[in-house]
Formats: sequence, structure tokens, C-alpha cells
Amino acid sequence: MKIAFYNTKQYDQEYFDKANQKSGHEVHYLSCHLNKETASLVQDAKVVCAFINDTLDADVLTTLKDKGVELIALRSAGFNHVDLPCAKRLNLPVVRVPAYSPYSIAEHAVGLLLCLNRGIHRAFNRTREGDFSISNLMGFDLHNKTIGVIGTGKIGQAFVKIMNGFGCKVLAYDPFPSDDCIKLGARYVSLEEIYTQANVVSLHCPLTPETHHLINEAALEKMQDGVSIINTSRGKLVDSKAMIHALKKGKVGLIGLDVYEEEETLFFEDLSARGIQDDVLARLTSFPNVIITSHQGFFTHEAMLNIAETTIANINQFELDGSIQNKVT
Repeated sequence: MKIAFYNTKQYDQEYFDKANQKSGHEVHYLSCHLNKETASLVQDAKVVCAFINDTLDADVLTTLKDKGVELIALRSAGFNHVDLPCAKRLNLPVVRVPAYSPYSIAEHAVGLLLCLNRGIHRAFNRTREGDFSISNLMGFDLHNKTIGVIGTGKIGQAFVKIMNGFGCKVLAYDPFPSDDCIKLGARYVSLEEIYTQANVVSLHCPLTPETHHLINEAALEKMQDGVSIINTSRGKLVDSKAMIHALKKGKVGLIGLDVYEEEETLFFEDLSARGIQDDVLARLTSFPNVIITSHQGFFTHEAMLNIAETTIANINQFELDGSIQNKVT
């Protein structure tokens, strides 16, 4: 099948070319983001492959349908950037990669926490300049701390396992509790209990209308002074302005973010020549107790390989008999 592959980076092409060797699809790689202006670039493609920071609203989907596109293949687990009711009306199926490597994101979350807690990022910069002092680098033992995990799907479960290995007490919240997490000793509680009891809160839940700005001013006020917050899930789970306010008054001790609520036009791009134009993001990066990475939690060899292979398999199945696997519900 002919595939229009949007938002292409060199590493995308490398892994998808490998996954496509046996299938032999005709892939046209486009470096631009998919949006209203670029949807018209599709030429005879039956499949459009898109990423999390592409736009798949009603205008884009309608244009793609008019251009003869028959399948939207997301190379991501998340699908909140797709107008699903419109896709359904247009009879335009949307498939995704529901799971690739949960360990990649869980381990990145732990990496952010460890780096922040022990000031590794600050020590790295100091020692490169010959400063071997350790003032203001004091951290805390993770052992015996209370970790609040919001969302215990595959990624959340992997995170719980790692925290269990550190000897932490794990409180979890999820509408659908995991037996594996319970066996590890995690105790399912309300969000209120996580907010009031956890030393560290880590987010691993999807973005829905109910979880939008889950961490807001009211939630932050309930948390312990000096709480650490890690978000490797979706940027809009966190109210960034409320987080800045909590940082300024010392309510929040550490923040590790791999996602940001307005990341669509920022992340995965090199903005070093013109600087950050987003004032909220620029303010967040100015705090020494904040680390922001550019949505790279998924970026491991294993995850990239799984993403490419699953996406190609989704397309293969559609080509074979028109059936849909890994359909977005």
C-alpha cells in the first residue's frame, strides 16, 4: 500500500524501513507535521501514518477522506489528538500501537526522579567547571518513602515494580486495579489519599476530559510540602501555571516532566537558534528543581522497533482482508 508518513525524523525512517522490508509498502516520508495546510500533500496514498503532535481534527480528516485515504495509522498509544467522532462519521478507521515498551517510559520516569532527587544534573554542570562542592545537592532516600502512582496500566505497573524494588510504599489509583500491583503490595486508594500522603506523585494515566488538569491548584494545595511530581504521560494532565505558582512558594520540591501541555509545536524540534517562545515553558525551565525532557520516554531501541513493527502489522492486516486490529475505540 502507498503510505503518507508525516512528521518524519531520521530515526523514524530507519526503523520503519527495517520493519517494512518484508511487506514492501510504498512509503512517502514527509518531514512536515500533519495539519490543515499539509493534508493536501497526500497523493494517492491509502494510508496516513501520524504521530502524537500531528493534528487530526475534522478539517484534516475530511481532507484525507476526500483524497482517498482509507486508514489512519497512529504510531503511538495516545489518540487524544484525533477527532474520533468525525473519523467514525467518515468511516475512516484509526489504528494505534497500544503497547510497545512500557519499561522505556517507566524507567525514564524513575530516571527523572533520581536525577532530580540527587541533583545529578546540577552536579554534572558544576564538575565540568571544576566546582566539586556539594552544597544544595542533598537528596532523600527513596527507601520507605510513599509513592503515589496515578494510572496502573502497563506503564504504571512497570513503574510500581521498580519502586517496589527500591523498598517504597506504593499507593495507587486506577478505576481498574491491577492484580499484579496488588501482589507487589500496592494499596489502591482515592486520589485524595494520594494527594495528602504521597512524597512522590507519578502520572501514568491517559488524557480524558476527566483527567484534564488533574494536577491543578486545588490538588497541589492538598499535597505535602516539598512533594515531588513526575509526569511522563500526557502534558495536559498538569496545569503548568498552577505548578509554577506552587514552585514559587515552595509547595512543590521537585518536578520531572517528559511532556508539556503545549508541546505540539515545540517538542522534537531544535529551537536553540531562536529560543523558547512559550513563556510558561521558559519559566518552568528556569527553576533548578525542574527537569524537562522532550517527550523521549518512549525513545529506546526496543520501543522504536515495536512501534514500527506493530504499525506495519496493522497496515498489513488492513491490506490483507480489510479487518482492523488495534483499532482506537
